[in-house]
Amino acid sequence: MALESEVLTMQCPNCRGKDIGKIGVNQYYCWNCFIELSIAKNTIHTHQVEEDGTLSSLDDLFEEEARKLS
Repeated sequence: MALESEVLTMQCPNCRGKDIGKIGVNQYYCWNCFIELSIAKNTIHTHQVEEDGTLSSLDDLFEEEARKLS
């Protein structure tokens, strides 16, 4: 399974941690810095979960190269 191996090698672009859990199809959660990650076209998209449950993009905080899957 390609996605399962991606989770094992994925590194959070925010904290560089590898404690990533799968929460949905192409959706993951970093247990170190508490942000949600999603994958599209080999790029990690980062989101902050707001109090009302909506997601705010954090992608503008990271270089695109830092969000590419290795």
